[in-house]
Amino acid sequence: MSQDTTGNGSKKRDFLGFTGLDAAKIIELFDYSLHIKRQRETNRNSDEFRPIRHKTVAMIFNKPSLRTRVSFELGVYELGGHAISLEGKAIGVGERESVEDIARLLSRYNDAIVARLHEHEIIETLAAHADIPVINALTDRSHPCQILADAFTLYEKGLWHDDTKLVFVGDGNNVANSWIELAGILPFHFVLACPEGYLPDEKLLKQARANAKSKIEILHDPMEAARNADVLYTDVWTSMGQEEEMAERLKVFAPFQINSKMMAEAKPSAVVMHCMPAHRGQEISAEVMDGPQSIIIDEAENRLHVQKALMVKLMNHDVYRKFHLTHRLNRAANRLKA
Repeated sequence: MSQDTTGNGSKKRDFLGFTGLDAAKIIELFDYSLHIKRQRETNRNSDEFRPIRHKTVAMIFNKPSLRTRVSFELGVYELGGHAISLEGKAIGVGERESVEDIARLLSRYNDAIVARLHEHEIIETLAAHADIPVINALTDRSHPCQILADAFTLYEKGLWHDDTKLVFVGDGNNVANSWIELAGILPFHFVLACPEGYLPDEKLLKQARANAKSKIEILHDPMEAARNADVLYTDVWTSMGQEEEMAERLKVFAPFQINSKMMAEAKPSAVVMHCMPAHRGQEISAEVMDGPQSIIIDEAENRLHVQKALMVKLMNHDVYRKFHLTHRLNRAANRLKA
């Protein structure tokens, strides 16, 4: 999460993915996300907690967005800052303006950059040339903010354990890639059930397996993969930019729909997740999407809380660090009392 940008050892923090993080840092972020969420529920209209007051965040969108745009803009506002939304086509990322020039210019104007892009190389170039934190809000290769919110949702509900079996049913896309990247850091049992030829990023998979934190499997039989699952997770079969492949994908992925039949293979206590937008009747049936085992809206809400926690960590680390120092002291005191 940290990158030396000055050459003299000082660091600014970016969030492009899970590289550079360890399990302890992720759990710290989850604990702060719980704090952020509880504070919003009990003290929503208070002006006391505004850790990024008077700071601005430039948000670049090269792709359509609902949850990402709303959760980041609202999050910046609730933390006391101001979000500036920029359409990628309008500013001409990499065409009208070089990525390097955009990074340098926005660094002079703003305090952080959030970018939702196609090419992952662009987010890396922005981070390399910006003097302010850069957050990956989605690229064709990864979607780390989504997976942070998903994993936090399981953590919050007490469903995250070393032996939790999470089965991603569908395409080996950017969301699957980020789950695999997380599996290289936090221990759990990850299974990708995908058709042959729709595999995840080979480099990320190899690295995650080399880290040996989790059991990671790639299977092509969705029913076998779903057996005894704690979590069934899916995403759209046709991502943005793949519209010409839709007819073929609908045929190939038809056996990979999460429905009541697949749910019967999972544990009775299993929960269902989807990063949304969802296409009922394609990757997930309506009865499962809207059923009692679905925690899909919960994970969508948690994008707000996790991203707020992330922005405080990156933009006002003193506040973030102070919380954790106090948190550790309180836990130590409670242990002594016990």
